[in-house]
Amino acid sequence: MASKKKKGLVIVESPAKARKIAGFLGNAYDVRASMGHVRDLPEKAADIPAAMKKEAWTRLGVNVDNEFSPLYIVSPAKKKVVKELKALLKDAEELYIATDEDREGESIGWHLVDILQPKVPVKRMTFSEITKKAIIEALDNTRQIDMNQVEAQETRRILDRLYGYTLSPLLWTKVRRGLSAGRVQSVAVRVLVQRELERRAFRSGSYWDLKATIKADSDTFESQLWTVDGQRVATGKDFDEHTGKIKDGSKVLLLDEDTARNLQKKLLNESWTVSKVEHRTQKRKPPAPFTTSTLQQEANRKLNMSARETMQTAQRLYEDGNITYMRTDSVTLSQEAITATRGRIESNYGQNFLSPDVRQYSNKQKNAQEAHEAIRPAGTEMKTADELKLSAREAKLYDMIWKRTMATQMAEAELRFDTVTLQAGETEFRASGRKVMFPGYFRAYVEGSDDPEAALEDQDSTLPDVSEGTKLDCSEIDPLGHETKPPARYTEASLVRKLEQEGVGRPSTYASIIGTIQDRGYVRKVSNQLVPTFTALAVINLLEKYFPDMVDLQFTAEMEQSLDDISNGEGEKLPYLNKFYSGEEGLGQQVESKKETIDPREVCTLKLDSLTSAVRVGRYGPFLEAEEEGETFNASLPDDLAPADLNDEMASKLIELKKMGPQSLGMHPEEGLPIFVLSGPFGPYLQLGEVVEGAEKKPKRVSIPKNIEPTEIKLEKAIDLISLPKRLGHHPEDNKVVNAGIGRFGPYVQHAGKYKGLGKEDDVLTIELDRAVELLKLAKTRAAPTPIKELGKHPESEEPIAIFEGRYGPYVKCGKLNATIPKDNDPQALTLAEAVNMINDKAAKTGKKVGKKKAPKKKAAKKKAKKKAAKKKTAKKKTPKKKAAKKKEETTDVTDES
Repeated sequence: MASKKKKGLVIVESPAKARKIAGFLGNAYDVRASMGHVRDLPEKAADIPAAMKKEAWTRLGVNVDNEFSPLYIVSPAKKKVVKELKALLKDAEELYIATDEDREGESIGWHLVDILQPKVPVKRMTFSEITKKAIIEALDNTRQIDMNQVEAQETRRILDRLYGYTLSPLLWTKVRRGLSAGRVQSVAVRVLVQRELERRAFRSGSYWDLKATIKADSDTFESQLWTVDGQRVATGKDFDEHTGKIKDGSKVLLLDEDTARNLQKKLLNESWTVSKVEHRTQKRKPPAPFTTSTLQQEANRKLNMSARETMQTAQRLYEDGNITYMRTDSVTLSQEAITATRGRIESNYGQNFLSPDVRQYSNKQKNAQEAHEAIRPAGTEMKTADELKLSAREAKLYDMIWKRTMATQMAEAELRFDTVTLQAGETEFRASGRKVMFPGYFRAYVEGSDDPEAALEDQDSTLPDVSEGTKLDCSEIDPLGHETKPPARYTEASLVRKLEQEGVGRPSTYASIIGTIQDRGYVRKVSNQLVPTFTALAVINLLEKYFPDMVDLQFTAEMEQSLDDISNGEGEKLPYLNKFYSGEEGLGQQVESKKETIDPREVCTLKLDSLTSAVRVGRYGPFLEAEEEGETFNASLPDDLAPADLNDEMASKLIELKKMGPQSLGMHPEEGLPIFVLSGPFGPYLQLGEVVEGAEKKPKRVSIPKNIEPTEIKLEKAIDLISLPKRLGHHPEDNKVVNAGIGRFGPYVQHAGKYKGLGKEDDVLTIELDRAVELLKLAKTRAAPTPIKELGKHPESEEPIAIFEGRYGPYVKCGKLNATIPKDNDPQALTLAEAVNMINDKAAKTGKKVGKKKAPKKKAAKKKAKKKAAKKKTAKKKTPKKKAAKKKEETTDVTDES
């Protein structure tokens, strides 16, 4: 019996999205996931079809001599998906492309149609939220695939490929293997490097002022010195950050400590009078609803979530039908959303908190696009996180989106700012206060704070009611010394804001860009700061000198504009790509003509402001290079050292330590081995005994704490340090051992799998049990997760499969592979067979293999010895040049941005 044809095959990107939409459409439609892109440019030489490997241009994946035609391939992981979709299409009357409504989604849809070659009508359905109403409306209002958007996305993809695959190999040969360049990535790194160099060039300035505590009846308030003899007192903003001195032309009074203290004594005997009282009211409008960029920024500030975590969490909220599409530049809300929001405000907060007029926002950017609405709660009920029964990070992010949406239609906040000027002798002091007269939208949402009530209290800093001519008492005057601060390093939030302000890239790509620059070793994240590495400085040094346009903010923003023009039908693909890559001024010819003249030593040698020694970036990391009396000395720099923090004092100590060589402090009385002072990538350390080649056991090593000078350490202290970790005693709660030691990140105390770093006031050699227990109370537990259910073993690898509860919900784990359990599935009801399918699908999608069963120890050792012997044998043979070149080409792995 022939199968009954379905009305349509609906293709989306993800299984979660497919399940949600299938629930709305019923059995008349097959809703399936393409698992993202089914076809793309080849990532490595192995992906290129055998028949085309001889073509030189296939290394790029783009034939630059044939109208920049791309070589698209279906990856092995997606061949099964394509086969299933083709089979389903045979039983469908129509094909619906329901991928995301941005350029990426349009491109995925076009590739699907091109591969599937459907003989039935093709319809494009778009929606900005996954609710039943939105899906049914999208089904009834389809359109054709927008080829302008497809061409713009293809141009972007080709552009990123040409940029990355042309410049990245150059970085491999001139700086270090494994590095990559990218159209937006490299600009982002340059922004971070420029800020780091600004911090190096910064010169601190010092100044003093006075703080007076004033009594007014039963109230007290603080005021700051403002003028002396009519001349304004200098503050931090009056200093030149490059000289550390007062800016030229500034007519301000710079107080030193002696002057401030003399003035303090004099003013204690003066009478204090209110000379002026000023009141200023201000109304504040709520911020616009979230876009991709502002969501990433605020989630970083409020929730300490990275851009990547924010987008992953938002993706899940969108696919579960809780928020609208999360990749959008638009700040517009639909009329339906506005009506629903205003209704919820009235019921939750009352009529007086509702804005009297409907408030709508418009975009400042010329090409704001990607979706039709801002990010908001989906549907018309505007349910809270509690009502949706959300938990963990999903609840926090959704709650923030909900509050920001509510705020857009709430009344303006009204504030009053008060300024009181006090006269004391020849000086003036000023005090400022603020009062929230009407909280308005503050009741729901305050930027930078996740607790509106607490934030409202912080907004209030009122002054007592005083009038001009009132005599007041000064109870205390404190002289205060200040140092000007260097410009702050970027956080993820401020970097996202900077890139968006400059028009560089698209906010939807910022999460992957910030992740990539960390993965590639260009940036370290310290607390919330993005700190560039010395490698980043070397790469930007090369790009700025030889390819300045490629890292220029304006040039990159213009590239973005050109791509927008193509998507709008106002620009053409071929002329643009020709101008970018071909001809004498094109990137391809520039790299070809300059690669022989670029001196690796020159670009990897960094002459840093105010540093006598040079910093060189080598194969094994950064190091100092100094010349003394015609002799060159090198010393490794610690991996965690920020370029702006390196100074001559630190450099000379490292060089001195290196000149001394392996310095023996003496013999360990019990071990009978010498203790050496050495320096490595993680800083100075002690080593017990010498390294013996071929020995199974390496010598014991312990880092030297930063508060101990390596060149002055004595044998007795070294013996104490080399004995670490040491037992402090037993924990009073569970009687388990508490230890103290030194690790890569400094001194610590440890107990039952918990570690806590020591404070500046603690000494690892003298710390006692009571203090260690106190510190351990502040430690975060990092115990191994406990499975909520064990299912059995994988039939191929025989590794156990279990269900765990994670940050983003339940998941199955097999070895190193994790697969998210769809929200509609009950984790407790999941079978072993279903879990195996999830793990296998994840393995196919990621290209990873399901772990194989471990060989017995004897066999493994025999296999290892055999492999070692074979390697030794083949090392003597030289690889023919052609084969070596081919091998090199096949192992080249550079990353595209998109």
